Amino acid sequence: MTGSDRAQRAYIGSFTSAGGNGITTMAYDPKTGALTEVSRTDAVPDPSFLALSPDAAVLYAVSEQPEGCAAAFSLHHPDAPRQVGTTVPVQGGAPTHLCVFGGYVLTANYTSGSISVLPIGANGALGESSHVLGHKGRGPHPERQEGPHVHAVVPDPSGRWIVSADLGTDTVRVYGLDMATGVPRVHSETRLRPGTGPRHVAFHPRGHHAYVVNELRSSVTVLAWNAETGTLTPIGSAATISVTSSDEPNSPSEVVVSPDGRYVWVANRGHDCIAVLDLDAKGDRLELAGTTPCGGHWPRHLALDPSGRRLYVANERSGEVTWFDVDPQTGLPLLAGSIPVPAASCVVFVPPAPTLGKQVDAER
Repeated sequence: MTGSDRAQRAYIGSFTSAGGNGITTMAYDPKTGALTEVSRTDAVPDPSFLALSPDAAVLYAVSEQPEGCAAAFSLHHPDAPRQVGTTVPVQGGAPTHLCVFGGYVLTANYTSGSISVLPIGANGALGESSHVLGHKGRGPHPERQEGPHVHAVVPDPSGRWIVSADLGTDTVRVYGLDMATGVPRVHSETRLRPGTGPRHVAFHPRGHHAYVVNELRSSVTVLAWNAETGTLTPIGSAATISVTSSDEPNSPSEVVVSPDGRYVWVANRGHDCIAVLDLDAKGDRLELAGTTPCGGHWPRHLALDPSGRRLYVANERSGEVTWFDVDPQTGLPLLAGSIPVPAASCVVFVPPAPTLGKQVDAER
């Protein structure tokens, strides 16, 4: 199958413990944005987050279980992902996120407050963890911040560093990784306002700013990013809900930046809406422009399609994936369709062939 054919596929993770199907393969219509189920596999329990290899030949999944694991799936036949190698323990509890960095997969382990490094072997299969780096500390929230809770781990745009968000300690950490040994080291640490609960991180397309969505504060923190020194500096923040509705329970989950750097979108669980935040030309100032209903309940994840013109929402508790056409003038998502996906938690698109080449270069 050619690269252009493979670009017509999306993969959706879900919680099997809540009735989900595991990993669902979807055909994607680039003209309408519609998704159509092709196949499913429950080879791994609770594959709540997925990530592609740089060449999109392998799909990696966490297994968000008390004794967490990770697994690799070959996309040689993209309509039927096939597990390669064994399901590998991450030596951490409830991994919620993962990324590919060089010849390794890194997982963010929520309950144990750690990151794990897994080497990638033949055919993309995962090896036993080469190192686990535990965080220390706590925050002021008595129930959610009794200890470290790493929720995300992502590469920076330069491909030199790894950045994590620790909800339990109100910190964003930058790591270096020894490519020969797979040993990570903390390079720098940025403390956010106590009680914010940083959850996920997204970078500006020009690579000079990062945006951290805060689960416990319903806000996004703007940080200046210096890839030369590997440091993040907080420079501002913005709310993800209006002041008039701020007393209602809300837990933001995901943050996405538009390809042109004009908008930031945030999924609000509780309010069940998508926040649209305007970015200034420099990328260092955010302002809440409005919200729109997410089309379901408990939006756990947001993803842009390969065109960057549609936004997809995994509504975990109502069990569907909705998609929206984005107004290019306002950034406002307009509901365009929906498909049932029980306990949906993550949506990943295979990028078209030209993007694959650029992505490979960026990871080197």
